[in-house]
Amino acid sequence: MSTAAHKSPFTDWTVVVPLVSLLALVFSWGRDLPGFAVALVALCLAGAVLAAVHHAEVVALRVGEPFGSLVLAVAVTVIEVALIVTLMADGGDKTASLARDTVFAAVMITCNGIVGLSLLVGALRNRVAVFNAEGSGAALATVATLATLSLVLPTFTTSKPGPEFSTAQLAFAAVASLALYGLFIAVQTVRHRDYFLPVATEAGAKKPDGSGDGEHAEPPTSRAALVSLGLLLVALVAVVGDAKAVSPTIEAGVASAGLPNAVVGVIIALLVLAPETLAAVRAARRDRVQTSLNLGYGSAIASIGLTIPAIALATIWLSGPLLLGLGPVHMVLLALTVVVSALTIAPGRATLLQGGVHLVLLAAYLFLAVSP
Repeated sequence: MSTAAHKSPFTDWTVVVPLVSLLALVFSWGRDLPGFAVALVALCLAGAVLAAVHHAEVVALRVGEPFGSLVLAVAVTVIEVALIVTLMADGGDKTASLARDTVFAAVMITCNGIVGLSLLVGALRNRVAVFNAEGSGAALATVATLATLSLVLPTFTTSKPGPEFSTAQLAFAAVASLALYGLFIAVQTVRHRDYFLPVATEAGAKKPDGSGDGEHAEPPTSRAALVSLGLLLVALVAVVGDAKAVSPTIEAGVASAGLPNAVVGVIIALLVLAPETLAAVRAARRDRVQTSLNLGYGSAIASIGLTIPAIALATIWLSGPLLLGLGPVHMVLLALTVVVSALTIAPGRATLLQGGVHLVLLAAYLFLAVSP
């Protein structure tokens, strides 16, 4: 990997592409775009995804694990939360389930898609993907608790009709989500940081700081890392904003195909999580499966832990209902995901089979989104 420190910022594509993508966002925001403009914005979106992965890797090389994966997960989630609140403020009652649909899509994509792909790539490379069961198990337990408190309980509470929390219940869920998220970050980055470092394999030994990846990449300078951090944020804003810009075209396509409106949320979630997915797969190819799992589970935790408090705060000025509770089909998929994930994580080793099982679960979720 290159830090691009020796290249001119005006010729390096990892600098130019985020800026061009942000410019495309500025000119496309709030406008009805013709077909060729949608294609250009989609092209900028793809480029911004690749640039975001590059700059996330530069930052990760400088700060080490698990801070590197944490930076990308939190940055994507914060921007995603801002997008959800903006859409809910503009959409009225028709966006009552937007937060639920987006968060659940993120959980399924991260816990089955990112994790499944990472295990598959790791197992194809070394026959067995190796990771820390202690750290990954703690992350999975946090995801399961947050998802149950925020997405399952509203279906069964009785203070308000429908899958909704009362004001007091929503406040409790928000505080509990923030508390669990803060506790997880403290454990991941300070108290038990070693649980979240990549495991040494025959293909690449781990350095004392957990940065070994078999490629002996030199850490970038502090200045290069700060520049990459800024460009990472620009690229992520462009990813989410360009995804929003093309969403009317996606909505029209979904409607013309006769598909449920929830499919739009799934597609947007797939686009927004593309940087993390690509970064996780690249880490798995470098025998850093633990880094991939940090990205997957960390993104799921951040998605719930930051979205629910933000939505709870936004209800002060948002009108209309807030539907958080999942339906029976999605609760079954969530329960199966948690059980399968626990069986996958417990040994600290996984084969092609485990990766395939998670990908089949993701495929089931996507299929049922299209054909409920």
